[in-house]
Amino acid sequence: MPEKGKVLIAAPVHAVLTEGLTARGYSCVMNENISQEIAYELIADCVGVITSTRLQLDGSLLDAAPMLKWIGRMGSGMEVVDVEYAARKGIVCFSSPEGNSNAVGEHALGMLLALVRRITRSNNEIGQGIWLREENRGTEIEGKTIGIIGYGHAGRSFAKKLLGFDARILAYDKYRPEAIPPGITKCADLNPILEQADIVSFHVPLAKDTWHYFNKEFIMKMRKPFILINTSRGTVVDTAAVYHGIKNGKIAGACLDVFEQEPLVKMNAALRSMVNELALSPQVVMTPHIAGYTYEALFKMSSVLLEKIMQ
Repeated sequence: MPEKGKVLIAAPVHAVLTEGLTARGYSCVMNENISQEIAYELIADCVGVITSTRLQLDGSLLDAAPMLKWIGRMGSGMEVVDVEYAARKGIVCFSSPEGNSNAVGEHALGMLLALVRRITRSNNEIGQGIWLREENRGTEIEGKTIGIIGYGHAGRSFAKKLLGFDARILAYDKYRPEAIPPGITKCADLNPILEQADIVSFHVPLAKDTWHYFNKEFIMKMRKPFILINTSRGTVVDTAAVYHGIKNGKIAGACLDVFEQEPLVKMNAALRSMVNELALSPQVVMTPHIAGYTYEALFKMSSVLLEKIMQ
């Protein structure tokens, strides 16, 4: 088989992807812990790149790769790639949101259950020798109204799981309203969610119109206290708004897997202080950006990318 060129693997991937690329004539250069600086050297003679969130494939880095033909993104979130500039240079971009959508849906549900059934709180108390039953009486998902904002792969996965709980689901998607199926209440705008939702879950990409989508104004428009879930992108949610919303009772609880700055060591002092305080609240469940981070998702994302690249 003729040599197709070099591919930089700048993200953790399953062997199904590297072995598949190798079998089709590509030469894979592995560097999962790559830095932006090192990327300039390694990408120069590459025809393909597999990335996640570590690299910013901006115009400068794309210009350093004159042979580049395609970019594969493990997961969703193409904000790490200057897609428009890539297209002008004839570089094809692929993502694999199908691959980790089930993982994200499961994680959102798991965080929600951990919060409303007091699982995290009571587990921590038992570890301290505290046995409280009445104080940890929970609430059920059944019968609740849940607003899903963004009905792509992850939003759809979360909705599918909620249907088994006999919850009422309101869905709003600015770009793909036709994707919302029967059995889910399609919203033409946010108003039904603002008026009726007990729980609001974000599943939107990061874009100019989704930066701080959830903010103080959003909270003030909600008719009743609610639970917030964010497994999308950290900057979709204004952390200060969450912090004050929890403090003043406007937000009944929050499940946060993503943050405005990640990881903890990269947070500025103000953000770190708010996150630290939220972490101590029994009304908050937080995880370190692992919603889509399962062994199965790694395999599925790698398989999806291989299929798309080979088409």
